[in-house]
Amino acid sequence: MAADRDLEMEDMNLNMDRDMKGELEEEKEMREDRGGKNPLKNKKVHRIVSKWMLPEKVRRAYLERANCLPPPVFIISISLAELAVFIYYAVWKPQKQWITLDTGILESPFIYSPEKREQAWRFISYMLVHAGVQHLVGNLIMQLVLGIPLEMVHKGLRVGLVYLAGVTAGSLASSIFDPLRYLVGASGGVYALMGGYFMNVLVNFREMIPALGIVRLLIIILIILSDMGFALYRRFFVPANGSPVSFAAHIAGGFAGMSIGYTVFSCFDQALLKDPRFWIAIAAYFACALFAVFFNIFLSPAN
Repeated sequence: MAADRDLEMEDMNLNMDRDMKGELEEEKEMREDRGGKNPLKNKKVHRIVSKWMLPEKVRRAYLERANCLPPPVFIISISLAELAVFIYYAVWKPQKQWITLDTGILESPFIYSPEKREQAWRFISYMLVHAGVQHLVGNLIMQLVLGIPLEMVHKGLRVGLVYLAGVTAGSLASSIFDPLRYLVGASGGVYALMGGYFMNVLVNFREMIPALGIVRLLIIILIILSDMGFALYRRFFVPANGSPVSFAAHIAGGFAGMSIGYTVFSCFDQALLKDPRFWIAIAAYFACALFAVFFNIFLSPAN
């Protein structure tokens, strides 16, 4: 009996030693962060970001090389451009109104217009123009809250690829499923980021959702429902003197994110071009894009 007690005491001492060592290591890391020995690495911030954005098996690899160089330039630049364009149309153009922009933005060279589909840049530039302050704020909140951590982990090239894939998919889908409607807003790109992120979360749910993660997901879902509600209102319940705007970009952007976005965001520690899933997703995306181009040239009612 005495021998058993001695063994139990030894086990307890070993566990306490391990716990103490772990605490000392974490305290040492925190001291280094506060002391500014490595100003480019705020490990506390990166540790939180890694828990939100990455499954457990690749977090250590991220933390070992985590830095803020380059900073999340893509998401911040896109957000500032969208804000600047909205302020221009809301303040300096004739309508001078913040809540809802109607006929005034239809003259913009940026929006997607079914009558001007030969101006190919409109299939992307429509993301810069928003229909009202609620539309703009919803998109900015989502792409900043989600896009900045994603860009910290995956860098701007990959995040930009997913974002623009969603934007393009949105306009092409709208030209097929809602061919006579105008299209404005960055929802296609925002929903692509969300689609890629949530697919990654679903595959690695237990590893990526801590206790407060459920609250975060509920907040994001609330914003999505609000944004979709506004889009549906703009499409089906717009006043008679207004201009209905398509909402197909939301759905198409989400699908682009769940395919290309998921593949990109799940390849954190792998070469993207060597992953066969990436090429399958790209091939499917381009097949759909070619069909959309063919439809617009030969079959669209807008012709």
